[in-house]
Amino acid sequence: MSQQVRAAVFRPDDERIDAAVELLDSLGATPIADPMLVVEPTDATPEPAEYVVLTSKTGVELLAEAGWEPGEAVLCCIGPATAGAAREAGWTVDRVPDEYTSSGLVEHLAPDVSGATVEVARSDHGSDVLLDGLRDAGADVHETVLYRLVRPEGSGESAVMAADGDLEAALFTSSLTVEHFLDAAEERGIREEAIAGLNAAVVGAIGSPTRETAESHGIDVDVVPDEATFEALACDVVETAAPTYHE
Repeated sequence: MSQQVRAAVFRPDDERIDAAVELLDSLGATPIADPMLVVEPTDATPEPAEYVVLTSKTGVELLAEAGWEPGEAVLCCIGPATAGAAREAGWTVDRVPDEYTSSGLVEHLAPDVSGATVEVARSDHGSDVLLDGLRDAGADVHETVLYRLVRPEGSGESAVMAADGDLEAALFTSSLTVEHFLDAAEERGIREEAIAGLNAAVVGAIGSPTRETAESHGIDVDVVPDEATFEALACDVVETAAPTYHE
């Protein structure tokens, strides 16, 4: 019989949290769904450019709903989920980096973008690594904010559980989910207790930037998957928290 793993997950309150709960459940964990992000569209669309960079499935879906098309631009997607959504929208995806991060995208595009116009269309919380890296490579970079990410009212059940020692695992999928979790804990006056609770559990971060944010706030990160996908994160975290979960 496998050890109980109550695993907090913070994905946006849409099909992503539903898919995350389903996956964790299939792994034998007990999902604690506590969405830390709500998408607020800006209704903006990218400016014309030689290269268009999209960094999320959400951004693709908003642009597809708005009827935007990449036209002759070289369409670059940060990873397979974004690229898959773009292909579903009927667009041709030209470039996907081997490493699904801002720095991976910079490394992938840097040899080709000197003197080119590059449009980066994403959320209001995108990393400067992408813009700075492309500019350093000689590109003329413009950013369009497609949507804002805000913390939903009432979020923070997982912070209470962490503070009470009732979580075995937590899965952070962006720096913003870390910050919003801590804001929710702060709102309840349990920030230090929640951090202590996380440090007694298995904490997973989807990639290095998320890990660095967590560690800068005193949260010990135990798991960073080789591939920056939620599925890889969930499998690695549950395996670490309860090595017998698959028996």
